[in-house]
Amino acid sequence: MRTKAIGILLASSFLLITACNNSEGNENQNNDQDSTLVVPVEAATVLKGDISAYYSNTATLEAEQEATVVAKVRGVIQEILVEEGHRVKAGQVLARIEGEQYRIEAERAKSTMDRLNNDYKRSKELYEKGAISVEEYDNKRFEYEAQRAAYELAKLNEEYTAIKSPIDGVISERFIKVGNMIGTDQDVFKVTDFDPLQAILYIPEHEMAKIDQGQPAELKADALPNQVFKGHVERISPIVDPTTGTFKVTVVIDEKNSKLKPGMFGRIKIVYDTHTATHMIPKVAVLSEDENQSVFVIKDSTAYRKIIKTGYVNGQNIEVIEGLEEGEIIVTTGQGSLKDSTKVNVVRS
Repeated sequence: MRTKAIGILLASSFLLITACNNSEGNENQNNDQDSTLVVPVEAATVLKGDISAYYSNTATLEAEQEATVVAKVRGVIQEILVEEGHRVKAGQVLARIEGEQYRIEAERAKSTMDRLNNDYKRSKELYEKGAISVEEYDNKRFEYEAQRAAYELAKLNEEYTAIKSPIDGVISERFIKVGNMIGTDQDVFKVTDFDPLQAILYIPEHEMAKIDQGQPAELKADALPNQVFKGHVERISPIVDPTTGTFKVTVVIDEKNSKLKPGMFGRIKIVYDTHTATHMIPKVAVLSEDENQSVFVIKDSTAYRKIIKTGYVNGQNIEVIEGLEEGEIIVTTGQGSLKDSTKVNVVRS
């Protein structure tokens, strides 16, 4: 019986020792696997290029030149010669008012003027001969000159029955119809010159030192996605509005494009500084922690953490002022799972 108990004890001890050995072996195997873990990442190369800093804002496109054409005489619209969308030249006739009454008035004024002119000439001859007084001569001259002015006014009113465009442009609105009775100074057309188009920005005063006349600008219109139009800063107001703390900046769009229309909503970027031949990387590669910024640099399939100093951000890229050299490979995706000196496998670059 004693011999049997000793046998059971020895068997139990053997099983316990074997289990401990297996546990230690598994732990060592796991440690080996952890030390050789390879993390898949995406990467990019540090490049050199130009990067700009810009001020961005939104505005509605406007026509630099736009005129509301008004009637200069009263009358009935007899004829309309243009429609909305038609391109017109300065001085082109847009519509006509019935002008018979104005023609008759001009002829009557001319007839009276001719008669007074003859009287003036006769009085001049008599005055030179001393037959009439200076007062009589001056009265005839004044009557003639007053009637000449009346004739010129009547002739001008007759000419005003032809409604003309004051500028080159496109008919953007028509306010009249044939047969309408219109009065003096009534709106009849709106003419818009689409070249150039401009955007008016109201920029906070603390940005004034950055903005200068002639700086390049870019426009993106919501109605025309994926298209960028070039422009420049044309004018800068020298004063700051004390109620809003802003100053007025006029950006002119340089590119001629029939798709751009006044009234479109646009997003404007004014480029106020550019760094040339500077180091750039995708901004998604940068990790920010406290006040430090860093990236993971890949060398010999190992990722090493590097502290960097950044500059301008433009689109998807960010400028690196210190910490990286051209040609170095940095992690752009997967860096959140990395520690310093982690083995990596670049799956896409």
